Amino acid sequence: MANKIFYGKQFIDQKDKNNVLKALSSDLITRGKFVKTFENNLKKYFVCKNAITCSSGTAALHLAFLSISLKKNDVVIIPAINFVASLNILNLLKAKVYFADVDANTGQMTPNSVLECMKKNKIKKLKLIVTMFLGGYPNNAYEFYKLKKKLGCLIVEDACHALGSSYKVNSKIIKIGSCKHSDIAIFSLHPIKTITTGEGGIITTNNIEYSNKIKLLRSHGILRSLVSSKREGMWFYDVKYPGFNYRLSDINSALGISQLKKINKFITKRNQILKLYLRELDGYKGVVDVLKTKKKEYSSCHLVLCKINFSKLKITKKIFFSKLAKKNIFLQVNYIPLYKFEFYKKNPIKYPNSENYFNNFFSLPVYYQLKLKDIKEILKNIKIIVDQNMRYINSK
Repeated sequence: MANKIFYGKQFIDQKDKNNVLKALSSDLITRGKFVKTFENNLKKYFVCKNAITCSSGTAALHLAFLSISLKKNDVVIIPAINFVASLNILNLLKAKVYFADVDANTGQMTPNSVLECMKKNKIKKLKLIVTMFLGGYPNNAYEFYKLKKKLGCLIVEDACHALGSSYKVNSKIIKIGSCKHSDIAIFSLHPIKTITTGEGGIITTNNIEYSNKIKLLRSHGILRSLVSSKREGMWFYDVKYPGFNYRLSDINSALGISQLKKINKFITKRNQILKLYLRELDGYKGVVDVLKTKKKEYSSCHLVLCKINFSKLKITKKIFFSKLAKKNIFLQVNYIPLYKFEFYKKNPIKYPNSENYFNNFFSLPVYYQLKLKDIKEILKNIKIIVDQNMRYINSK
């Protein structure tokens, strides 16, 4: 039986392992030098004023929302196509959350869909927009900034897919995470993301107040000061906020330090794979369409998003997935619309583009060590299934 081909996979080499062993051999394996080094390296990479690590992308979202003092009944708009983490946190914070429909061809919320959401729901005062760069495609980052200025709201970029993505404004390259056009950006370091620390998250911001609050909240809200230590004793600390243990360990940070050195070659390989899919499936346009990166945008290519027009095939998406799985090729759907979950259920008629996206899009395998022969196998099987199940003759 052929090796299983998953939609995503981490790449760990000997240099990564050696650096983790160094951390394990150090005096401190939490809150030590590896955490500080990783955060400093991230700050340089993003070209931002503050980069703070934490235990996961979900923890990063929680800390970001708390840092801006999001409170009960504050109005927040998020995309209907999204991972459930942001919605869960916002629900726990008792914010008033509205779903904006997405562009049917990208799966991403747009400034226009935010305005439509506000109009439909008669929203007069908006606290926060949570943008999400699905697949790593940094669509409309600058346009959302212009909307933020117009509405007087805040923007948190859910950039879990977009570590390494960038876009151009007036010929200037802006890196996602630099927070040039947002208040805060958050990232995930889960194994299938651009780089990994096993599990982990990153928060970037140029706002020192947000940064200081995040640092306190990720470590139980504990504040230690030199003045208090001298007065009360070296053991003394105070609690400024009710916080959490959302810290990233030195062991995880050591892996992150090593992984960050490889980020450019990881992203280059992912984009090469995207180009290969685009080229080889070009003859199936209108039936099979791979999402391209827009002009003036550079994607981390966390996902290769592919749309199949199943109305032109004799099989459903479920059967299509099953046929490929029998060949040990495993696709993924990113994501189930938030309004479909039992706890958050809403009328799908309100989100026609999200329904369209969910019914037709999926993610093709893409990761650093994916071999050419595996990509050819994926393409061969997709073409066979499509050719055998076409409802009518394709005009290719």
